[in-house]
Amino acid sequence: MSKLPKTNDLGFFEIRLESIGGLGANLAGKLLSEDGVVGNGLNGIGFSSYGSEKKGSPVKAHIRFCNPEINIRDTTPIERPHVVGIFHDALFKTIDCTSGIYPDSTILVNSQKSLDELKTAMKIPSGTIAIVDATGIALEEQTKANTAMLGALYRILDFLDPESMKQTIRRTFEMKYPHLVEPNIRTFERGYSEVEFKTFLLEDGSEPTPFTRPIPLLGYETHAIGGMITNPGNSILKDLSISRAGMLPHFHEEKCINCAACDTACPDFCFVWEEKADKRGRPQMFLQGIDYQYCKGCLKCVTACPVDALSGEREYNDGYADKNRVPHLFDLAIQN
Repeated sequence: MSKLPKTNDLGFFEIRLESIGGLGANLAGKLLSEDGVVGNGLNGIGFSSYGSEKKGSPVKAHIRFCNPEINIRDTTPIERPHVVGIFHDALFKTIDCTSGIYPDSTILVNSQKSLDELKTAMKIPSGTIAIVDATGIALEEQTKANTAMLGALYRILDFLDPESMKQTIRRTFEMKYPHLVEPNIRTFERGYSEVEFKTFLLEDGSEPTPFTRPIPLLGYETHAIGGMITNPGNSILKDLSISRAGMLPHFHEEKCINCAACDTACPDFCFVWEEKADKRGRPQMFLQGIDYQYCKGCLKCVTACPVDALSGEREYNDGYADKNRVPHLFDLAIQN
């Protein structure tokens, strides 16, 4: 039986996975809780919380482990995790991914940023930060980021046997998707071996931040008059960049024939057009570029383009989307 390194007052070691729909955090939580119980002799439970299941919407997976003699009678969401797994570093834009962590919690992030950059972005005073390029591994192995994240998690959760998880992955995929067994095991092994760590200590004299339960911003006293929804969750006002899972379309203007096949295929109206005169002086719509704020990286436009004026490229943390974004006119009107 595995021995837990630490527990809370109820005897639980708790893990929370922060993700978006499409990255496989729900399945990762199921595999992790299953292997902790079946493969490592612990008592455990795993469950997820999510909304519409649309690709890009927030997903949380909650896993509790304890010794076999302890009964788990708690199925509430995990507020004070010993380990947090963050499947997409753009989640920092909208979600407090590290809420409730202990001073010595471990935070695993799927990112290409440096460990010091992540500490600043997450605004945490102390703890251990682990980083792995799970998206890059998944793209190279043609799998998903979840098994790479599981590999990195098993490096952190050293009380669990990684060989046992490999068998769990094999059982999960071999019946329906036998061709995905070996790629996912390779992805797991790479996540396990390629993760990096750095521990940050509290500064001298500083105190740990006390835990406070988040309070909803809107209630019966603070809601807008008439129950109005002032910021509807549609693609016109919502920033969809958090939905991208590693790929981004690049626009090559010199190849474009302005056929609008990309605009027809795009589900979120990301393409920006301007009417100008053609070579004969006739009015024609010309493609100016892409408003990346609304692009979720589905790459349907790349498939639709007949002249290779769009290419699917790996999205790096170099600010390409912000630097090359061509805003829609209604955005300029809103800003003014």
